[in-house]
Amino acid sequence: MISHIAIRDFAIIRELNLDLHPGLNIITGETGAGKSIIIEAISMALGARADTDYIRTGADKASITLTADCEKEAAGLLREEGAPEDDPLVIRRDISAGSRSLCRVNGTIVPLSFLARLCRHVADIHGQYDNQVLLDPANHVDVLDLYGQEDIRKVRGMVSELFQSMTRAKASLDALQRKMADAERRKDLARYELNEIDDAKLSAGEDEALEDDIRLMQHSEEIFRKLSSVYETAYGSDGSALERLSYAMSDLESVAPFSSELSEVSQSFSDAYYALDDLGTQIRRLRDGISFSEEELEEKTDRLDLIDRLKRKYGGSIEAVFAYREKARAELDQIENADEEIESLKSELKLYQEQYGAAADRLSVLRKRAAKLLGDEVDKELRELNFADASLSVSVESCPATEKGRDAVEFLIRTNKGEAFKPLAKIASGGELSRIMLGLKRIIGDLDRIPCLIFDEIDAGISGATAGVVGEKLREIAKTHQVVCITHLPQIAALGDHHYRIEKTSDEISTHTTIVPLSNEQRVEELARLLSGTHITDAAREQARALLKQS
Repeated sequence: MISHIAIRDFAIIRELNLDLHPGLNIITGETGAGKSIIIEAISMALGARADTDYIRTGADKASITLTADCEKEAAGLLREEGAPEDDPLVIRRDISAGSRSLCRVNGTIVPLSFLARLCRHVADIHGQYDNQVLLDPANHVDVLDLYGQEDIRKVRGMVSELFQSMTRAKASLDALQRKMADAERRKDLARYELNEIDDAKLSAGEDEALEDDIRLMQHSEEIFRKLSSVYETAYGSDGSALERLSYAMSDLESVAPFSSELSEVSQSFSDAYYALDDLGTQIRRLRDGISFSEEELEEKTDRLDLIDRLKRKYGGSIEAVFAYREKARAELDQIENADEEIESLKSELKLYQEQYGAAADRLSVLRKRAAKLLGDEVDKELRELNFADASLSVSVESCPATEKGRDAVEFLIRTNKGEAFKPLAKIASGGELSRIMLGLKRIIGDLDRIPCLIFDEIDAGISGATAGVVGEKLREIAKTHQVVCITHLPQIAALGDHHYRIEKTSDEISTHTTIVPLSNEQRVEELARLLSGTHITDAAREQARALLKQS
């Protein structure tokens, strides 16, 4: 439901604020007062293309702000767009002469295309403007399915699921067949890469171990010389460091009994001595274990070069080479088993196609049955709305498979006998179109999820009893929807739950439009004006009171 509309510097509107309420909201006013301008402004707020010609003379920009309840469907779209899911929903449209127009939802700038999608869940305008869901044939299948209710809903859900399964199976089959077109080359390459890695017989950490061995071998002569020098100095010759340390250890041991501190020092020195003695064994083993072979160095260098080449080719490390091997093995297995997988996918796709076809055929039968019932019911509504010769035909024709089935649904209308049925969008008269929409909404109004319906020009070409029928149907729809109706007819205006009058005033400089809610007595005066024109008579006032009392 729309709760508030604020319009600034739009055409002849300087500043206009309108609070709307649940039920039937009626807007009246003299011809030229600006009623259609308000509808145009609301239409732009709901996502229609901006027209800078509507910017008020002397202003830099026009703005329309619309506040509405955030319905469940609208909240879902906001979530997808990343806009705040505030309730109420605040939609603002700024139309600037010198720069691009901006659309904001809850303070966040959004594309116009998103605004138009969002506002389909806010309001539906019926009249001479273009923000009409029912004028787009793409929506007609959804309207018909709404009318068909449970039977159609269940089968359509099945059709949707089978279409998605069919689409996934076909995508998998197409991808595998494309891959198989290059399979022989890929198979030879995968087998070559697999053999190359397997023949290398790599082990984890082998490259690091080889680097250590090669570094050792390349400096073996220097290492042998240095180790020999260290051993001779510390252990090997008369007067070696270890021999002299043994005398020092004996001296310490001789004085150790004299104090606990000397005992501790002596013990620590002994530990160091024996550790150094053990280290001599290790140094001698390392020295004696050094050998140098040109052949072994070359062999290890070649092995490291092989590993480095595989690392560069397959990922940068031995672990990456192993991972690449697993990938190549899996790809080779898939190629070698592809014929079997292709046949399996073909069988799966065929099964889904058969199931989809059966479900889509069943859906078509249900839709054609519902189309006949809907057409008959709308025809009855049209006769009550003074369209005695009008008729609605719901066309259900075959089309390529989609998630919604294989039916192209379109509402066609004939307004006079002998004429051909034409698409709703081709109906020339805004008033005729509004009443046709009213008939449709009267039937499907409880089923759709659009909370606010706005009717403009709905009273064009009707009067008397027909006006009363139109008003009653508007009131009936208003039990489940918020309805905003611009009218010139007192029979319709009298049925409103809330009544507003648009007034145009002029001074020496400019003209501007305002809107005011009417009290009961003001409504009498306005209805009397609609009944008698500019000269309001007492008889017109009495008739206006009678209309209000009757309503």
